[in-house]
Amino acid sequence: MRGEYKVPGGKLVAADVEIADGVMREVRISGDFFLEPDDALASIDGVLTGLAEDADVATMAAAVSSAVGDAELIGFTPEAVAIAVRRAQGRASGWTDHTFEIVHPGPLPPLTHLALDQVLLEEVGAGRRAPTLRIWEWAGPAIIIGSFQSLRNEVDQVAAEAHRIEVVRRISGGGAMFVEPGNSITYSLYVPGSLVDGLSFERSYAFLDDWVLGALRELGIDASYVPLNDIASPEGKIGGAAQKRLAGGAVLHHATMSYDIDADKMLQVLRIGREKLSDKGTKSARKRVDPMRRQTGMARADVIDRMVDHFRGRYDTVDGEITAAEYARADQLVAEKFSTPAWLARVP
Repeated sequence: MRGEYKVPGGKLVAADVEIADGVMREVRISGDFFLEPDDALASIDGVLTGLAEDADVATMAAAVSSAVGDAELIGFTPEAVAIAVRRAQGRASGWTDHTFEIVHPGPLPPLTHLALDQVLLEEVGAGRRAPTLRIWEWAGPAIIIGSFQSLRNEVDQVAAEAHRIEVVRRISGGGAMFVEPGNSITYSLYVPGSLVDGLSFERSYAFLDDWVLGALRELGIDASYVPLNDIASPEGKIGGAAQKRLAGGAVLHHATMSYDIDADKMLQVLRIGREKLSDKGTKSARKRVDPMRRQTGMARADVIDRMVDHFRGRYDTVDGEITAAEYARADQLVAEKFSTPAWLARVP
């Protein structure tokens, strides 16, 4: 059995594994990584051989770390080795193990978008929907606060009402976003937990954002991942991602990137404190975000098309659609959850 794992920004790790009687009888690790001294590779193979076949990533990574001691692992990590082994066993999956549906419906109200995130995540978790990439189109302006943010501390509600901007709360954590139709690019990925098996939250962000960085670089943007959840360029922040995981393992990973944001209006409706600015290394909120329109000179629709084409070029995809039943469930959640004061002000 063979499994592979490409470290985001790093090297490929491959594992060939033989199993008998519930034990890994022989493990061989290879790849385009660097390892000094090179005889540490035999130590990695040796410490994995003999482990139980159901050893988790943490157990295998700890064994590898102990075996290599002071050896220098360049372009990979003990966790990467463990993930490759899990993939060889079929306990973890890679991008190429899935066919992704791509859905791109027309403009929808903000509340419907947020409800669809929950619906499609649950459908993937239940195995009723294939892993899916959804592109969002906004029917109106909105401020979307994170699941755990304080409503009054993050939003100037008087200014939001004056600009007729709807304030909503999503199911994922992270910070507030300001969007208007045509000024941002938002997408959601709904994937099974097996795709991020063994990855910490931080590493899963880099892993699930890797295709986006590739797409942006094809557009001429020197994009990079900035922990924990930012997509940036030397000119400034491009966007941010957030995640929600179900108990059964399915993962929602969504991101909003600035295409042509109105920074003045953003600063009127969002309360961006000094602590957040200092953490980002800038004194001006205007300088935190650099629109993609300026960096690419391309129309928003063309940018989206190029991004989706890049995704199609990397992974197996089919065109999909949101079903009538999924829309009906989203409408129900809007009425019962997302539009209620109890949800919006869950953290006052």
